[in-house]
Amino acid sequence: MSTEPSFDTSLQAEPGHLIRRAHQLAVSSFHETHGRQITPVQYALLRALQASPGIDQVTLAEKVALDTSTTADIATRLETKGWIVRELLPRRQRSLRLTAEGEAVLADMLPRVEPMYRALLAPMEAAEQAEFLRLLRKFVQLNEATPTPPDSGKPGV
Repeated sequence: MSTEPSFDTSLQAEPGHLIRRAHQLAVSSFHETHGRQITPVQYALLRALQASPGIDQVTLAEKVALDTSTTADIATRLETKGWIVRELLPRRQRSLRLTAEGEAVLADMLPRVEPMYRALLAPMEAAEQAEFLRLLRKFVQLNEATPTPPDSGKPGV
């Protein structure tokens, strides 16, 4: 006899669909707040570089949970915008730093980040917000610790 809970398998109750919808809401809120000149992923890279100036692309990729080739592509775009500089290190690695313009972009964005997330979470009560964020962190941490099955392939876009 199974002790696992049964799940409602209607589309509106499936965890993957709900996570995708939550992501859509977060991205929409981000673009409404900051415009479309920067993506949420580019913002994450800039924040990681602000916290760890001079890190290499591989470490940056790990910090923001991206593969190294995607991180390299985004870093190239950020460099083209003049927001970061990449310096060649031994063994073909690159050290990344924010430029003064990249720092200014973040300085302009940061005062709007907290209000943006407050508005996104506003429909929930304070205790629900805290619990929601706690469960999201737990969900991510537990799933990062679980190895991906070898036959799972790369997720579709």
